[in-house]
Amino acid sequence: MAISLSYFPILSGLLLAFALLAEAATVTYDFKISWVRANPDGLSERPVIGINGQWPPPIMRATIGDRVIVNVDNQLGNQSTSLHFHGIFQNGSVTMDGARQVTQCSITPGSQLKYNFTVEQSGTYWYHSHGQGQYPDGIRAPFFISDPKFPYQEEVDEEFILSVSDWYHEEMQDLIPKFLYKGNPTGAEPVPQSALMNDTQNLTVSVQPGKTYLFHMVNIGAFAGQYVWFEGHNMTIVEVDGVFTDKAEAEMIYLSAAQRCSFLITTKNDTTANYAIVASMDTSLFDVMPDDLNWNSTGWLVYDKEKPLPDPAEVDELIEFDDFTLVPFDKQPLFPEPDQTITFDVIMDMLGDGKPYAFFNNISYAAQKVPTLYTAMTAGKDAVNPLVYGEYSHSFVLEKDQIVEIVVNNHDSGKHPFHLHGHHFQSIVRSDEEAGDFDATNATQTGYPAIPMRRDTIVLHPNGNTVLRFKADNPGVWLFHCHIEWHMDQGLVATMVEAPLELQKTLIIPDDHIAACKAEKVPFAGNAAGNTDDLLDLSGANEAHAPLPDGFTPRGIVALTFSIVAALLGLAVISWYGMADMGAASRAAEERRITGMSQGAAASSSRQSVEQSKAG
Repeated sequence: MAISLSYFPILSGLLLAFALLAEAATVTYDFKISWVRANPDGLSERPVIGINGQWPPPIMRATIGDRVIVNVDNQLGNQSTSLHFHGIFQNGSVTMDGARQVTQCSITPGSQLKYNFTVEQSGTYWYHSHGQGQYPDGIRAPFFISDPKFPYQEEVDEEFILSVSDWYHEEMQDLIPKFLYKGNPTGAEPVPQSALMNDTQNLTVSVQPGKTYLFHMVNIGAFAGQYVWFEGHNMTIVEVDGVFTDKAEAEMIYLSAAQRCSFLITTKNDTTANYAIVASMDTSLFDVMPDDLNWNSTGWLVYDKEKPLPDPAEVDELIEFDDFTLVPFDKQPLFPEPDQTITFDVIMDMLGDGKPYAFFNNISYAAQKVPTLYTAMTAGKDAVNPLVYGEYSHSFVLEKDQIVEIVVNNHDSGKHPFHLHGHHFQSIVRSDEEAGDFDATNATQTGYPAIPMRRDTIVLHPNGNTVLRFKADNPGVWLFHCHIEWHMDQGLVATMVEAPLELQKTLIIPDDHIAACKAEKVPFAGNAAGNTDDLLDLSGANEAHAPLPDGFTPRGIVALTFSIVAALLGLAVISWYGMADMGAASRAAEERRITGMSQGAAASSSRQSVEQSKAG
C-alpha cells in the first residue's frame, strides 16, 4: 500500500532537508592576494591588487544552499586586507562579513584567514576589500549565486555577467592623503580617469538572433554611478540587489556604486547590424571635469562579427528607470509601524585638523581599538549598552525581531548610495532632489507603498530624504554606510549592533580570526578601548578629531583664507607705492588716494558642480 508523505509532516520535512543537503555543494576558492600590473583603459599601466597573479580577479559563483570557502593568503607585502561579500546576509556567520575592525581584524601581510559561510540567497552580488580605500586598487569582482527556482528561467537561453566601474590611474595610498587634506577644504573627491566595462574597454558580447539573454550587472566602482543602455533594445528588469522582481521594462537604468541589476534582453530576428552597449558615468557627482576624462565606456552586442561596430549615438538627456516603482516577486508586504526609529542627517564639514569629513548627525565614524563584534561577544550583559562600543563607532543596539526604521536626511548637494550589511530593507520613501528633510506627517497622509521595493543599496538624492524599514532578524554587527569610497574614508558610517545577547549564545569566533588580531597586535576583548575590567570606562577609545571653533565652516575657512591673501596683497601694494621714488606732488596725491581705499578684501569660494553634456 502506498503511503502519502503528507500524513507524516516530520518525515517529509526530514527527507526534504536530506535532499537539499545532498544537492548542496562546497565551493572552495584559494585566493593569493598580491600586487600585479595592469592597464585596463590603455592609458596608464599601474600596480593593481590581483588574485593568484592575475587581474581582473575571478568572478565567484555558487548555487543557493552551497557552502562557500575562501582561503585568503595576503601576499601584498605592504598592506593588510580583508574580503567583504557584498549583499550576503551572513545569517549565523557574521564573523565572515569582512568589515575590518568591525567583524574581524585585518589580515596582515604574510598571514592567512579562512572565510566559511553558507549562501542562503541567490542573485547578483560582488566581493571586495572593506577598508583602507583598497578596492578601487583592483580587488573587487562580481559574485553570482544561481537559483533553480529563478522565476523566469524557462525564458532564458544564455546568461552573461557584466560589471561597470570607474578607474583611477593613481593608487589609493597616494590619492587618499590628497583628498583628506586641509588644502582640500570643500572635500572635492578625486575624479576618475576612465569608465570600464568588465574591467576593460571595447567589450564585445556575441549574441544570436531571436534569443533571450539574462544579463547580471554590478557597479563595482568606487565613486561614480553609471547610466546603462543597449541601443536598439529594451531591458526587462527581473532582479535588483538579490531580490527577484516583477518584470519591468526600461530603456535605461542607473546603477550607483555597489548596486546590481539583472535584466532580460531579447535579440532581434536579423543579423544586419551590431549595436552599442553604453555605460556613462554620472558626472553630476564630480566637482570638476578634467579635460582628459573618459566618462563613457562602450561595448557591443555583436550579431555578426564581420559587420562594423557602430559608434554610439548621441542622447539628448539621461533619464533612468525609477527603481522605486519595482515590485518584489514575492510580494512581501510593508512592515508594520517601527519599534525603533533612527534618524540620520548627512553633513559634509570639517574638523579641527582642517580636513574634510562626513557626518551622520554630529559624528564622523572612527574605527575602534577592539572590533565591534568582539566587544559584543565579550561585554556580557553590558553588550546592550551602546556606550561600550565607543561614541565614534556610532552604534545603535537593536532588539531581536524589532521593526527598525532608518530616516536619512541629506544636507549635502550630492547623491549618496547607502548600503546596509546583513539585510535587505524596504524602501518606503525616497524624495526628489531639494525636497528637504523627511516630514512624517505629510508622508503618512500620502501613504506608503503596500508592497515596497526591497534592496540593500539605495540612492539618496541631493538635499532629499529617504525612509527604510527592515526586520532585525539577523543577530550580528552590521554597518550602514555610504558606498562612495571617499565618503567611507571620511566617516559616513554607522553601526547596527543587533541582538548582542543572542550572539553571545550562538556564535563562536574562529581561531584563525583571533590569530589575525594577535598578528596585528589588536585587542579582541572588552569595550571599544580594550578595557575588560570596567566596560563603561572608555578612556583611550579612538575618537574623531575635535570640531572646529564655532563659526568655522569649510566655506568660511576658504573665504577667510582668500581674505587674508587679499589683505596681504593690498598691504604689499601700499608698501610698494610708499617706497617708490615719486615727486612730492605725486606722492601727496597718491597718499590721498590710498587713504580713500578700502584696506581689506574678501573672497569667497563655494563648491561648484560643473555640468557637461554627455555623449552616448
